[in-house]
Order: sequence, then C-alpha cells, then structure tokens
Amino acid sequence: MRANATAHSERLGTEPIKKLLVSMSLPATVAMIVNALYNLVDTIVVGRGVGALAIGGLAISFPIQMFIMAIAQMIGIGAASMISRQLGQGDVEKADQTAGNAYIAIVVLGVITMVVGLNYLEPLLRIFGATDTLLPYAMEYMEVILIGSVFYMFAVASNSLIRAEGNAIVAMVTMFIGTGLNIILDPIFVFVFDMGIKGAAWATIISQFMSFAFVMIYIYSGRSSLKVMPHHLIPHRELMREMFAVGAPAFARQVGGSALAIIVNNSLGYYGGDIAITAFGVVNRVMMFIFMPLFGVVQGFQPIAGYNYGAKLFDRVKEVIKLSMQYTTVYMVGGWLLILLGADFVIRVFTTDPDVIALGAQAMRIVLFAVPVIGVQIIGSSVFQAFGKAMPAMVLTLLRQFIILIPLLLILPRIGDLGLLGIWLAYPISDVASTFVSVFMLRKEMHLLEPDKAQA
Repeated sequence: MRANATAHSERLGTEPIKKLLVSMSLPATVAMIVNALYNLVDTIVVGRGVGALAIGGLAISFPIQMFIMAIAQMIGIGAASMISRQLGQGDVEKADQTAGNAYIAIVVLGVITMVVGLNYLEPLLRIFGATDTLLPYAMEYMEVILIGSVFYMFAVASNSLIRAEGNAIVAMVTMFIGTGLNIILDPIFVFVFDMGIKGAAWATIISQFMSFAFVMIYIYSGRSSLKVMPHHLIPHRELMREMFAVGAPAFARQVGGSALAIIVNNSLGYYGGDIAITAFGVVNRVMMFIFMPLFGVVQGFQPIAGYNYGAKLFDRVKEVIKLSMQYTTVYMVGGWLLILLGADFVIRVFTTDPDVIALGAQAMRIVLFAVPVIGVQIIGSSVFQAFGKAMPAMVLTLLRQFIILIPLLLILPRIGDLGLLGIWLAYPISDVASTFVSVFMLRKEMHLLEPDKAQA
C-alpha cells in the first residue's frame, strides 16, 4: 500500500496547478469552515446557555488556546514544509524520519504545556486581562481544556503532515471528526446536562481525542505515504533545528496573537470594561470564521509550492502563488461585503444584551474594514514558509499582528478621545500597511524563481 500512497505526493509535481490547488484547498477550506463553525457554535451555546459574561470568559481563555495551537502549528507546519520538499526530492526515508521527530516533539511539548498551564492558570488568566467577574468562567473552561491539549496538538500537527503528502481528503475528515462531534456535544453538555461553561470544555477535549484516534489509525493503516517506525522516533538535532526554524513563523503568528490579546483585553477592560471584552470576544470569533477558509487555501497551497520548489519546477511555483492570491482576494471581498451589511444581525445571534450588540456591531465594521487585502499578506508569508526560508517568513508573519498592530493599539486610543475607537481603527491600518510590505518582499522573491537564481 506504500507505493499507492506515494502517488498522492507525486501528483503534486504533475497535475495541472489549477486542478491541483482546488483539490488540495477545497477539502482544507471545508474543514476550516467546519472548524470555524465550531468556534461560533461554542460561543453561541455559551452565550445563550450560560450568559454574556461567559463569552468574556472565553475571550480571556482564547490566548492560552492560541499558544497551544502555536506549538502544534510550529511543529506541524515546520515538519510539513520539510516533508513536502523531501518527497519532491525523492527522499522518502528522510521524510519518515522528519515525521517521527515531529511526533516526539509534540508529545514532549504537549505534556510540558499541560503541566505548566494547570499549575499557573490563575496568574496566566490575570495577565491576559481576566477581571474578578470573568475569572471564574475562564478558570472553569481552561482547567478542562488543558487536560486534552496533548491530543489537540497531535491532531493539528498531524493534519499538516497528512496534507504535506498530498492527502487533503484525510486531513479534512480528521477535522470533521473533531469539529463535527464538538458541535453535537456542545449543546448536549451545556443545555441538557446543565454543565455550564465546563460542559463546553468537556465537549471540546472529547472531540479532540477522537480526532487523535483517527489520525493514529490512518498513519498505521498503510494508506499514508509516511511510514513512521520506532527508529524514526530517535531525536535528530539537525531535523529538529530545521523543523523549529521553518515552523517558527507559524508559532510567532499564534504567540503574537496571544501577546496581542494581552494588550487588547487589558485595553478593552480599561476603556470599556467587561462589556467591551465580551463584545470583542464575539467579533474575534466572527473574524476567525471569516479567516479560516483563507487558511484552508494556504494549507492547500503550501504542499504544492514546497514540493515543486524542491523539484525545481519554478513555473509551477509561480502559477500556484498567483492563483492562491486570486482565490483568497475574491473570497475576502465577499466576506467583507457580508460583514458590512449584516454586522448587527451577526452579533444578535450570540447574545440578546443590547449594549454588547451595539458595541459589537460598531467594532466589527471597523475592525474588518480592510480584510479584502489580507489574502495577499498571508499568502506572502506562506510562500517563504513553503520555501523553507524562515527569516523572511518570520518577518511577514510578525508584521501584521505584532510589529505594526501592537504599537498602534498602544498609541491610537490615547490620541484625543479616541479610546475604544482607536483600538478598532488599529486593525484596518495594520492590515493595509503589512500588505504593502508583503507585496514588496514577494515581488523580489518571485524574481529569484529562476533555475540559476533560486536558493534551496
């Protein structure tokens, strides 16, 4: 079965790019939509079943969940980039060894995260902006989430490896299992069993475990191009170094989001109190829902770009970059129009609190005003990741969320009487500025995509 499975990888260098990008991106996009839908359902169920302040508790908890995802994506995306290039070069044994080292890293870092998180949970939540009112909700939720964090990290990282071998359908099914089960269990645990916000957390970790179980069955069924044996689990310094270096931009993106959340939550608490934190908690979930399909395209794009870059098929690399930018821009324009027209309705789905609805609708229209250009920026940073060029990928990843946005968040609210409006305005300004820089760097890289100029 190994030979048949390898065909998934070989098609990355032979199929027409348009057909290949759709076949790789569509399952990932559908899976990301389902995953984003879970986040929305989770927030709606908690808001309706527990109360508006419980949404604030989720907003406070979210940065820790982002950190957990950051570790998983660092390992998964770093290893996936390596595996795509290794398979493109025909080095299957090294790809197996990379996958084995990724699994070891997941287990070790996952256990450390769980232990540290459980022992220092309250001070961490305080740092992330928890008020006395919101802290109990956040504590209840995160105590359960941390228990299942290892399974979640394994499923997320393994998904990247599965996509790297060209099997996007299995990656989609993995996400369907976790998110679909979560959507089913959420209302049962919250409304039927009356478990409150803790019920939503238990629904999440049970679903994560089922995703983990499915991934393990797939990997050892013989259907995967990768075949991880015990000797592949021996840590290899150079493989680990490259894995963490290439995956560092993904880690930085998520950790930058966590650092961003510290500033945002504390600023919201200062300028608007619990209502502002709760309102932005809803906006943030909606923003994730809009962005998730975009990352589905990215996940389909990266294995194609990485494989063809490794195989030195540079015309195919250029074509997939161009198409990915076109697809993401069209999608983001559509999402932008829907938000401008229906912000009030969207907020009402989550809560009946009139103050949260009014503030949330205003914030949503401003924060998401410049999203039509975001696809270009995110594809730009993903190009450098796919090529294994860690430093420019890191710069572009940090640019929007960290280098530009955080200073704006600190400065704009203090100008005149802007306050909360300054926080909202920081987002579209950062989106536009980071896109300009991304276009400049990407144009230079595209010029280098010639046989005599491209660098491994």
